[in-house]
Amino acid sequence: MLPLPPPSLSLAILAAPNPDEKTKQELEDLTADIKKTANKVRSKLKAIEQSIEQEEGLNRSSADLRIRKTQHSTLSRKFVEVMTEYNTTQSKYRDRCKDRIQRQLEITGRTTTNEELEDMLESGKLAIFTDDIKMDSQIDKQALNEIETRHTEIIKLENSIRELHDMFVDMAMLVESQGEMIDRIEYNVEHSVDFVERAVSDTKKAVKYQSQARKKKLMIIVCCTILGVVLASTIGGYLGF
Repeated sequence: MLPLPPPSLSLAILAAPNPDEKTKQELEDLTADIKKTANKVRSKLKAIEQSIEQEEGLNRSSADLRIRKTQHSTLSRKFVEVMTEYNTTQSKYRDRCKDRIQRQLEITGRTTTNEELEDMLESGKLAIFTDDIKMDSQIDKQALNEIETRHTEIIKLENSIRELHDMFVDMAMLVESQGEMIDRIEYNVEHSVDFVERAVSDTKKAVKYQSQARKKKLMIIVCCTILGVVLASTIGGYLGF
């Protein structure tokens, strides 16, 4: 499992107008660790995939190979799920940073639409919005400092997302291509389970019927024996034996 940034760390940075360097460094170190781990996991999954393809190229088909393919597909899916969660966390953090920028601009008397703010973030031209801010009060200075801090955070987030984008798309496409195969395996497993359950049920019924037939056969033998004794006694008495 990849280590996702703890909510307390992100919240600490958002809560402080100017987060301390230690907290920001912790988040940067954790982000770098996640990227390093993600690349390592991807490399291992790629190596497993290549090994499987080589064996398939040699027309080798075995239970072990099928198990490895299923395990590889499962691990790939899980990896994409974790990376999706990580990207979602980054996107939420970016949105909250953007909200803080918008609020600080409003404090300084500069009203911006969401579209204008997005354009500024994409172009990186923060000065378009901050040049007109008058540094008449301490509040304005603090607002400008936070705007610059949040903008820096967003740039780092976007760089991180961009660095992992190609890897994420590559793994997502792999999992999508494996989806049909996994569905077929699950379908076969489910039907195998149904078949086994029916076989067990039929076996139980057969045992039950066999037991009932055995009891009936025993009763017939007993009845025939009794009937034979009665007939023998009757005939013997009639003939004077």
